Amino acid sequence: MIYELAARVTHEANRAYCRSIGDQSQVPWDEAPEWQKASAINGVKFAVENPGATPESMHENWMREKLDSGWIFGEVKNPEAKTHHCLVEHSQLPLEQRVKDHLFLGIVRALQKGLS
Repeated sequence: MIYELAARVTHEANRAYCRSIGDQSQVPWDEAPEWQKASAINGVKFAVENPGATPESMHENWMREKLDSGWIFGEVKNPEAKTHHCLVEHSQLPLEQRVKDHLFLGIVRALQKGLS
């Protein structure tokens, strides 16, 4: 499935970016829990189906998915408690978190062009 391949690429790019900013919490795609893989696939589908998507709308889509799944804002990301510190408006995110939305969308757009 092309969406899964793109999700794998975006996940691994995000993992590398996270490591570059000192966040060692991201595991490789093959070790990621299913909810995390599904979230990445959802993000890819949203970007592909919405050619005018922006990093802000990507974040809104991610937030909607998390909130619909029972996640709430919390000071730290905790998958067991379903809390996440990024459940805020895009403009309220720290710069290093906003970069992730730009990176994700840029990769999806580049992959789309490569497949055209």
